[in-house]
Amino acid sequence: MYEVLKLQKKIEKVVGDAGTKLGDICFKPMAPDFDTCAVQSPLGWFQGSEEILNSEFPLATGDVYDYLNHIEYCTTNPTSPSDGNFGSASCMASYGGPVFPYVVLGGFLGEGQITADNAQFMNATAIVITVPVNNFKTEDHDFKATDWEGKFLALMSNWTANEKPEYMEVGYAAERSIKDELDRQSKSDVLTILISYSIMFLYIAFSLGQFRSFSTLLIDSKFTLGIGGIIIVGLSVCTSIGFYGLIGVSSTLIIMEVIPFLVLAVGVDNIFILVQTYQREARRPVESHEQHIGRILGEVGPSMLLSSISETCCFFLGALSDMPAVKAFALYAGLALFFNFCLQITCFVALFSLDTRRQESNRLDILCCFRGAKKDYPKNEGILYRVFDLIYAPFILSNWVKPLIIVGFISWLTASLCVAPHIDVGLDQDISMPTDSYMQNYFKFLTSYLAVGAPVYFVIQDTGLNATAADVQKKICGSAGCDMDSVVTQIYLSAKIANRTYIAAPSSSWLDDFYDWLDYGGDFSGCCFVDDNGDFCPSSQDQIMCTRCEPTYVVNNNKKWPTQESFDKYFEFYLNDNPGMECPKGGHPSYGTAVNRHKLDNKTVIKSSYFQTYHSVMKNSADYYNGMAAARQVADNITTMLNGGNHEGPHHVFPYSVFYVFYEQYLTMWKDVLTSLAISGGAIFIAVLLLLGLDVQSSLITMLVISMIVADLLGAMYWWDISLNAVSLVNLVMAVGISVEFCAHIVRGFAVSCENSRSNRAKETLVKMGSSVLSGITLTKFGGIIVLAFAKSQIFQVFYFRMYLLIVLIGAAHGLIFLPVLLSYLGPKVNRARLKQNFENSSAIERARSSNPL
Repeated sequence: MYEVLKLQKKIEKVVGDAGTKLGDICFKPMAPDFDTCAVQSPLGWFQGSEEILNSEFPLATGDVYDYLNHIEYCTTNPTSPSDGNFGSASCMASYGGPVFPYVVLGGFLGEGQITADNAQFMNATAIVITVPVNNFKTEDHDFKATDWEGKFLALMSNWTANEKPEYMEVGYAAERSIKDELDRQSKSDVLTILISYSIMFLYIAFSLGQFRSFSTLLIDSKFTLGIGGIIIVGLSVCTSIGFYGLIGVSSTLIIMEVIPFLVLAVGVDNIFILVQTYQREARRPVESHEQHIGRILGEVGPSMLLSSISETCCFFLGALSDMPAVKAFALYAGLALFFNFCLQITCFVALFSLDTRRQESNRLDILCCFRGAKKDYPKNEGILYRVFDLIYAPFILSNWVKPLIIVGFISWLTASLCVAPHIDVGLDQDISMPTDSYMQNYFKFLTSYLAVGAPVYFVIQDTGLNATAADVQKKICGSAGCDMDSVVTQIYLSAKIANRTYIAAPSSSWLDDFYDWLDYGGDFSGCCFVDDNGDFCPSSQDQIMCTRCEPTYVVNNNKKWPTQESFDKYFEFYLNDNPGMECPKGGHPSYGTAVNRHKLDNKTVIKSSYFQTYHSVMKNSADYYNGMAAARQVADNITTMLNGGNHEGPHHVFPYSVFYVFYEQYLTMWKDVLTSLAISGGAIFIAVLLLLGLDVQSSLITMLVISMIVADLLGAMYWWDISLNAVSLVNLVMAVGISVEFCAHIVRGFAVSCENSRSNRAKETLVKMGSSVLSGITLTKFGGIIVLAFAKSQIFQVFYFRMYLLIVLIGAAHGLIFLPVLLSYLGPKVNRARLKQNFENSSAIERARSSNPL
């Protein structure tokens, strides 16, 4: 205890860099009588005095009454003004208020025990020190609070490292801690992110080229073109951020981390398809360079348009989501993809034309002023293309492999649908912090030692409830004579089933304490005093010049109820009176801000009020949002009672706790997930349907495979311990968009193929488009994603490394394995118009070759 006292004294003496002292920002409920901060600590039972802590008093039995005996006394009598066996020392803290043992002690709950009822406080293994700081509305006062907290954190860091006794473990935090640690986390992983994107950029820059021989390596290289494609991706992202920043749509950290990945995946895939199609397609006779580029763009441009427009519509309509993080992400992503497509079919095509002209002129890449030796080589299809053509496509489309693939993927889908509803919802606090953060200890000790959680307030709103009338007071108070289903009684009963309600203790009651204050001791010997003019006289001051109040009562149900006149006259006195040695029931520190009231024609009008209690200890996200839901159920029951049995009515009660704003989203998470995915999927279906010429069959196949990708991704999230929250929901919406890249190119390629059977059309499409999809998305992302596994941030490890890896692998598996097999069974028939056009083109080529044999 002595070491804890020394630490507490150091904390109380902390001065910020700007000169901010604890007294400038702390909560002082007893002011102006006590200008002392309301520090909650077991040392409050000793008024923070080393002398009192070290005191010992002999007992008549010959034993010694020391600090441990005083602690035991105060845990059972926290509001006692005097411990007769300990030199009449008070259990009240130096700020003038009580110190409740279930708030300042921890580790005393037995196995399976949830609340502090009948707890053995002397078995406590932890001490909790809480320094309440006032909430401020102005930046100036906020600066003072953060200034002091900064020095407090520095003190604790130094003390933990250099002064902490070996037998002690310490966890600490301030209100600014989470923000500070998130900032530190984002900065510490900047290098990891840069390495990740650098690997992807280098892969793109080098893999766009083709290898024909070492002598033409620098000519066939497309490093400059790859850099150009990457710059276009960057410009698209910057344009989106700039536009929405201009019109005031706020950005988030999720947007900055996810959108570059998304646009890079989509943009690079289109680039690979365009470049690799050009590399495989030789220039036709009497066809100019520009015509050659135009023909290639005519072949792959519709596929690029299909995927880009589908994704753009998917994200713009995804902005209809009620979740702010998803709405902002969808807006930014939709515009970035739209600009990326516009720049690809304009700027990139121009860059591509210049680069191919350079290559045909045998000029070196980057050093384009220098020429290489002129050598003619046939068009090179590339290693990956030949692997797909000669090995991969024939294997997966063989008659004995196709049924196995269908059965395997259907089994995978079934298993995923079974486990998806069991995905954990929420984001545990420890995951949001770096693994080396001091907050990890704090979160661990919160769940291990605390006996009560955050305070919760049940607020009766301003709805015309006349709380000064006796018949209404019966519905609120909790003492004898009050209704059995009153506000205070319902909260009390809820605390008895804390395992269901997450309410750990009965609430304080300003009304019951007002009754006690007015008649403390009984028969008009209360704490209420007035001076000769009838004005308020504090109960804690010398009463020589004051006289006791003379309230009047009416008796009902064997209980005395203050008359309307007495309530109007003395209630304000009660809320201005501080508790003291003689009268501990003064309402100023506990209820001065709990009751919103005013005078109207000399009558007290209570507009709104709250009743404070505590949640039980919340150990994970599920506890937090289930506790919030349970508190709302209690509030709804109270609302129904106040409205005479009707849920709808003039009176309304709602609960509030500081963490509700963070966990509100999880109450409707599955609804938001399904809504967002349905909107995105519907947008893609309509876009694909229109752009494929109302080809319903192809559109349905595309949507089926995308739905399977998302369902299997949800299943993988369950198996790999990835919880469902705003971050993972954004990734799921992004996965829908990226899934279009894995499906749309192959589906369209199949639809326009003119081979003589579905299997041959599937093979042709898989060879032509599959190799580009694999190199454009899967291989591009794979190297960069692996680097994220080494990030210090657990958020990056879980929600970016794991989810990105799953998106790429699951998308590639469905797009390059399942989809071609499905098309070979259920793909649309050959387009007759396309078949005729293909025949006419072939005839024209033959005529051109005949007229130009050279």
